[in-house]
Amino acid sequence: MQNFSIKDLKNTLGENIQFAGDRSDITFVNAKSIFDADSNSLTWISSSRNDKDVLIKNSTASIIICDDKIDTAKFKNKCFVIVENPRLAFLRIIKSLFSNLPAWGIHPTAYIHPEAIVNKNSHIGPFTYIGKCEINEGCIIYGHNYIYDNVKIGKNVIIHAGTVIGADGFGYEKNTDGELEKFPHIGGVIIEDDVEIGSNTCIDRGTLGNTQIGYGAKIDNLVHIAHNVIIGKHTAVIANSMIGGSTKIGDYSWIAPSASLRDTIQIGNKVTVGVAAVVTKSIPDNETWTGNPAKPLDEFLEIQKKIKNL
Repeated sequence: MQNFSIKDLKNTLGENIQFAGDRSDITFVNAKSIFDADSNSLTWISSSRNDKDVLIKNSTASIIICDDKIDTAKFKNKCFVIVENPRLAFLRIIKSLFSNLPAWGIHPTAYIHPEAIVNKNSHIGPFTYIGKCEINEGCIIYGHNYIYDNVKIGKNVIIHAGTVIGADGFGYEKNTDGELEKFPHIGGVIIEDDVEIGSNTCIDRGTLGNTQIGYGAKIDNLVHIAHNVIIGKHTAVIANSMIGGSTKIGDYSWIAPSASLRDTIQIGNKVTVGVAAVVTKSIPDNETWTGNPAKPLDEFLEIQKKIKNL
């Protein structure tokens, strides 16, 4: 088991991080929550907690990441790493020191189309199908994924098991007999750099153009993204959400669990859509909407207040 030191913290967080308390011979071998940490642990305390002193007093951890609101002088034999965002610093340390990433290469049970372009510094897991598409360096595509033709995946993309990318969308037109005739899908999917996609998610190809997932976006498990959807950079779409066809979502937005967004609407930048919201209208920048049908948060709360007072 490897021992890590303050030097390793500096290498991850930068030389200018602030320390307080006892720094003599401080090492750690694991990273745990403040409730489970032992004397060999690195741990952290959320800035939002009101019981920080109690947690520190009761913890045997010798090195704690925290904000500057703690009077560290009260605690002996502990080392404090003072940062603005303890959770962010903690996750960066875990990612740097404790993550076990798979080795680059293609598992022998994976199928790769002869005309696919797969960077050698990527990982393709077992029983994954890679069609005639492009996968750039640093990608991790776990097992049992199916990636159709005409999909372009940028750098450092992670796709978890059981996901389907590039299947036809649900597009049909009724003929004179009332029968449904399929709209051929000849577009593709573009996934930009640093995207992460959860397990059992479906991202459909575009009809004529492309479905696009922007730089740094995070898509959770069991999400459906229909044809021609465009999702902006650093936007999160959480589990069980459904994004209807040709909907556009801006940058830095948050689509909460089980939300449903109808087709062809526009969701602005820095928008929050609440849990299980049913969004039938476009939402401007910097607003929070929730409910069924979804409304601006202040309207929703006013309606709830009136219902409560009935």
